[in-house]
Amino acid sequence: MTAVETLTYPDPADALDLASRATDRGALVTLVGSCTVEYEGRATSSLGPGDRHVMLKPDGAALVHTDEGQQPVNWQPPGCEHSVSVDDGSLVVRSTRSTPEESLEVVFETVAHAAAFDVSDSEDLALTGTEADLKDRILDEPALVESGFTPLATERETPAGAVDIYGEDADGRTTILELKRRRVGPDAVGQLGRYVDALDRDLHADTEVRGILVAPSVTDRARQLLAEKGLEFVSLEPP
Repeated sequence: MTAVETLTYPDPADALDLASRATDRGALVTLVGSCTVEYEGRATSSLGPGDRHVMLKPDGAALVHTDEGQQPVNWQPPGCEHSVSVDDGSLVVRSTRSTPEESLEVVFETVAHAAAFDVSDSEDLALTGTEADLKDRILDEPALVESGFTPLATERETPAGAVDIYGEDADGRTTILELKRRRVGPDAVGQLGRYVDALDRDLHADTEVRGILVAPSVTDRARQLLAEKGLEFVSLEPP
């Protein structure tokens, strides 16, 4: 079970004790409070006082988050050295590295929450349910689209962009597939239509180009547009 230490509104000395012990033993440290942030290195940046979440990872990475967005407003990569101290009554967190030379310094006016987690995760991220998975599924079993469909190329370039799968149907007609991993709307139909139009212009005038949208489902408006444009839909999900 993961060991956890938490403090709510600790004084700087108690926050220092928790953070120092945790970084020494390779734990994950999080600090939330009002702070300023200074960075020096390949550039220079400064953040005035604000409520922020600081995370110190055992691999040396440091992240500073605000209440907006998914990306940190400032960060240090893995391999940095973390240090924690108290200076003039404020908790000071530093993350530094020498190649290239750069430092991140966070000075907490107040610490609302401090925590340490002895975490362990040996698993690698395995993504499933992607458009690449859907493509592989079709290439392994083309009949999932329709009987007699033969894939000839993937990511075939057209003036309108790259077609996910380019092939022929049982009657030898050019057939292109646009793959989506989730329910889609009119935009996907428009994208497929542009690919079909581009191939119509590039190929011989007497060549018929079929366009098939492959996705788990489509909206009512998308289904209507498919019919208007003479395009088709096959319901299929990634594995």
